Amino acid sequence: MVKPTKMRNRMIFQATMQTRSKQMGANLSKDLQKKYGKKSARVVEGDSVTILRGEFKGVDGKVSNISTQKSSVAIEGVKKEKTKGDKFDVYIHTSNLVITSLNTDDKWRMAKLDGKDTKEAKVKKEVEKKEDEN
Repeated sequence: MVKPTKMRNRMIFQATMQTRSKQMGANLSKDLQKKYGKKSARVVEGDSVTILRGEFKGVDGKVSNISTQKSSVAIEGVKKEKTKGDKFDVYIHTSNLVITSLNTDDKWRMAKLDGKDTKEAKVKKEVEKKEDEN
């Protein structure tokens, strides 16, 4: 029998990209929680975040790059320096972040956060209604 921690680690390591993408969530700030009635949301490029833990604790910045492989994000202004002087992005795990403002470019994402019906949900409801009538 495989130990539960080993099994969990294997599931995380072998997760599909769709599952990995779903795991890229971070908590919303208190005012965003009140506004949308949700505690967390998926992190998207352009969101403003605050780092809660680690070396860069307390740093605010915009998400510049997302790595689903590492399930972490690179934030503008959070860089480390190599011995030769060139700088590189530091990737921070999404569990150590709080989203302070959202990137509102994606209408589907905003509709989902607002609790409004997306097109696919509307189509499903219409199909269900027709089935109920028959």
